[in-house]
Amino acid sequence: MTYAVRLQPGLNYAVITLTGADRPGVTAAFFAVLSQHGVQLLDVEQANFRGRLALAAFAGVNPVAVEALRRDLEAAPQLTDHTVLIETDEESLAPQRKRSTHAVVVLGDPVTAESVSEIGRTLADFGANIDRIRGISDYPVTGLELSITIPGQGDEVSHTVRKALAELSSGLGVDIAIERAGLARRSKRLVCFDCDSTLITGEVIEMLAAHAGREEEVAAVTERAMRGELDFEESLRERVKALAGLDASVIDEVARDIELTPGARTTIRTLKQMGYRTAVVSGGFIQVLEPMAEDLELDYVRANTLEIVDGKLTGEVIGQVVDRRAKADFLAEFAADSGLRMSQTVAVGDGANDIDMITKAGLGIAFNAKPALREVADTALNHPFLDAVLYIMGVPRHEIDVLNEEQGIDGKVALD
Repeated sequence: MTYAVRLQPGLNYAVITLTGADRPGVTAAFFAVLSQHGVQLLDVEQANFRGRLALAAFAGVNPVAVEALRRDLEAAPQLTDHTVLIETDEESLAPQRKRSTHAVVVLGDPVTAESVSEIGRTLADFGANIDRIRGISDYPVTGLELSITIPGQGDEVSHTVRKALAELSSGLGVDIAIERAGLARRSKRLVCFDCDSTLITGEVIEMLAAHAGREEEVAAVTERAMRGELDFEESLRERVKALAGLDASVIDEVARDIELTPGARTTIRTLKQMGYRTAVVSGGFIQVLEPMAEDLELDYVRANTLEIVDGKLTGEVIGQVVDRRAKADFLAEFAADSGLRMSQTVAVGDGANDIDMITKAGLGIAFNAKPALREVADTALNHPFLDAVLYIMGVPRHEIDVLNEEQGIDGKVALD
């Protein structure tokens, strides 16, 4: 058996565990007793779960003093109601702490024991070990993060496990995301959102079409385009023709009527506080989206431009059409402007028009998406709360709440 740190002469390996009620002074008392017995610390982990303490030390101890150490721990005034366990069988002790290879995030309302059991069984089928589990969210959905170790190397291993978890997800009614652990996960610095049905709840062009009395006609074309059945540019131009003759004032009306997806404002605010760049790229229209982008303080915004002549919409768009290729190009442009690698980007979208952007990003998230996008995304979210994106990125709810509280915001009430 090999360990990374050498023991001092005369000491043997041991794991010393303390469990019981958590209160001030318990940890100090534990280590005070260890110090009296000349214990060498090699690794320590402490967790507080709803008032219950679990404290473990991987250590070097004098083999002839193990029983005396146990008695002194149990007799310490602060520890008398705690349970002490000392394991000294070297063959049963784990070697140096492994670094988990992947993080799995499970989101649901509810998350059941059956779900975790099935996920654990599926991971075990690939020889994967669950190293740690922590809760990352208690609202608006329950979230658990599993740190796991998968044997083997390379993206093919991740892809195979991801496919199996995706198949399991639909049957269990929970969202399951898997991503490589370590620096790659924590290095993300730019998040780019699609707009319609992602950052906002509706479709801007349909909102405009409602003013022309042609909402159903436009909605049908939109649905076909989002499923990938129509070329996006062709479908866009066909839909925009239905807007010809509308007074340009409807743009301001629609801009005022935009509703952010639940959790969108919290998501953007949290990302900005953490130093992330944020962006929106849309097959919608810049005249409608700019006020929203300014309100959210987004770093980048790109969308199509409606042609207006004499105060009326002409039914045409001018300039480059923001199609699926353009969205990916804009993401690359934002990354370069921010001095980032593409591996440091996250893209979030819902339709076929987002496929290139999602596949090009370091992490591609399909949000309540059409099948064509779910098939190529790294992970899919099927709950209607955009702040679930933060959980996928490893940001726990309690840290989001701390940021909200510092700004006087009650996130549990607003969920904005």
